[in-house]
Amino acid sequence: MGAMSWPTQDELHEIRKIVSEMAGKGTEDVRVVVSPYRICPLGAHVDHQGGIVSAMTINKGILLGFVPSGSTEVALRSGQFKGEVRFRVNENHKPRQTISKGEEINADKSSPSPDEFEWGIYARGALYALQSRGNHLAQGIIGYICGSEGLDSSGLSSSAAVGIAYLLALETANGLTVSPRENIEYDRVIENEYLGLRNGILDQSAILLSSQGCLTYMNCKTTEHKLIRPPMFLEDQEAEPQKGYKILLAFSGLRQALTNNPGYNSRVAECQEAAKVLLNASGNKEVEPFLCNVKPEVYEAHKFKLEPNLAKRAEHYFSENMRVRKGLEAWVSGDLRAFGELMTASGLSSIKNYECGCEPLFQLYEVLLRAPGVFGARFSGAGFRGCCVALVDAARATEAAKFVRVEYPKLQPVFASQLSHGTAVLICEAGDCARIF
Repeated sequence: MGAMSWPTQDELHEIRKIVSEMAGKGTEDVRVVVSPYRICPLGAHVDHQGGIVSAMTINKGILLGFVPSGSTEVALRSGQFKGEVRFRVNENHKPRQTISKGEEINADKSSPSPDEFEWGIYARGALYALQSRGNHLAQGIIGYICGSEGLDSSGLSSSAAVGIAYLLALETANGLTVSPRENIEYDRVIENEYLGLRNGILDQSAILLSSQGCLTYMNCKTTEHKLIRPPMFLEDQEAEPQKGYKILLAFSGLRQALTNNPGYNSRVAECQEAAKVLLNASGNKEVEPFLCNVKPEVYEAHKFKLEPNLAKRAEHYFSENMRVRKGLEAWVSGDLRAFGELMTASGLSSIKNYECGCEPLFQLYEVLLRAPGVFGARFSGAGFRGCCVALVDAARATEAAKFVRVEYPKLQPVFASQLSHGTAVLICEAGDCARIF
């Protein structure tokens, strides 16, 4: 655990104590899944089109304590939500809903969230994913799940973190050996097939493939990934030599989506429609309509044929892929300033071209860009609620957090009042992959 400081020994002990009391077993029998949240500095909104992405986990996330139940029964309690979820692993679970192209489930990629729906859907989704791919489960679990205290997790891939936690617990209880790549697919099944969301594999991949402090690079078309080790950072010409960076999470106070636009699933459909137009124009109409199948030179030659909305979605995709490539070069060379500028440009393209986000998040994004020591910022996740993320000079992280706590409430006093002072802005570190203690 070391420098991550999450989970603490006290947190692990508390969860083991709760589960041991639920199950009537000793604390030594309780296993704990640690499933971190993720940020995406560069590569936003391109994973569902087979684009290239970057991501890293943070030292916050989901903890799931569990023991095998000794029967087919699953019994779960939550630190955030009321009630107890019970079902059996020998039940057949069907997808909650199916969607057709362009149909909307909800405006936010990270939804349905447990507070809007029955919070056990992710556990049932994990069972569905495992069953649907031929796994036989005979052993349920008794478990207690909780997220990092006081943290609004929307925009941080909390849904993927929860799904992965349940997958790892059910697999461990049943003695299943499953590779990270298989679990990426299983969690995709939870999100795409069981819940009806049309997102890609960025979130699951980051959570399952990351390594302590690394930037994870992934090609979502080929699923090839690389771990980029923390570099030796360049000296800041204006100040002291760089000692590294911290991650700032700044929260908006938005709990529900403040938008009337159609939302996440429609953006995916628009990207695919843009790909279809471009592929048809280049004589490749038999190719599957994803933007990763459109060569950049084809896009440049035929982009004038796209109607305005489709043109914006395609421009975001191709410009974002370029930013990821440039960002990796900057990261490897230790140039955090250049990396941060690309991150900020990514945020702007998400606003102007992908057209997601809302006014409170735009304002929070702009406040972060004015904060001392910040290299770059963007909003996290689909941008219809939740938080913004920034990379900041480690030596100035506390100063930057204080600046945001003072300035954001001047612009959004009502939403800022929903936040506790201690968790309005959090200083985090890069984390590790999902694992079991």
